[in-house]
Amino acid sequence: MVEVPGPQETLSRARLLVVDDEANLRAGLRDLLSLMGYQVEEAASGYEALELLEIQHYDLMVLDIRMPGMDGIEVMHRARQMHPDLSIIVLTAHASLESAIAAVKTDAVDYMLKPFNIDDLATTISQALEERAETLRHQQLLSLIGSALNTLDQSKGSASAGFLSAASTSSSLTPPTHRERFLHAGPMTLDRHKRLVVMQGDPPRTIELTDGETAILAVLMEHPNEVLSCSKMVHVAMGYDLDEQEAQNQVRLYVFRLRRKIEVDASDPLLIRTVRGRGYFLAPS
Repeated sequence: MVEVPGPQETLSRARLLVVDDEANLRAGLRDLLSLMGYQVEEAASGYEALELLEIQHYDLMVLDIRMPGMDGIEVMHRARQMHPDLSIIVLTAHASLESAIAAVKTDAVDYMLKPFNIDDLATTISQALEERAETLRHQQLLSLIGSALNTLDQSKGSASAGFLSAASTSSSLTPPTHRERFLHAGPMTLDRHKRLVVMQGDPPRTIELTDGETAILAVLMEHPNEVLSCSKMVHVAMGYDLDEQEAQNQVRLYVFRLRRKIEVDASDPLLIRTVRGRGYFLAPS
């Protein structure tokens, strides 16, 4: 009987690769992550990282997105070609956050802003490894089911077909639909998970939001140029119903805060517009 590794067994022997051109940061991460029980190796450049990836297998790579020579985006794409199941977390400064968001949408599982809290990085790594382990276990179980079905006697074809149908139905089930993590509208890119909005410009601005501000802005970004009543915004953003007056009391506060954070001039808003007596709409351009 083939045994599928449990989550703790898988995580305890996880191999990590830290890629960063800053020697002190790289060495510090290596030492700290080693103390947490991971097997850690380091690379000082994208080229060195790819050389290691050609001869070693890693479960997760922590990758600086801005490095001389070959940048992190190029390293990420090449690493994904070599190891499709490799989990990648990118490290980025605020100035390159847009690149990090683009990376997460394609190849990376998450990103961390420099300077970062080591506890936050440890949590992000742990979650990424757990998700990877769960995916691999699921794939192994499906492979085992397929192998077992292939060995059944052909004379029991009807029973096999019934079992196969049940297995196929089970494996095709997908989690409930989740809202998109990233939203784009005009000059804004919103990361719901981290409650960050990036405003395009020279230089771009990275703004932290509260949970309520994130929820309200997301609703507006999902319905650009559409006038939304306050009660509808509360219903979509918060998941409960209020009459229009009660909803206005909540939404006005969030809109006031959002304008102060994202508008160039909060007293003359160009992005979040008011339609008197009806509600608000987002004018992304």
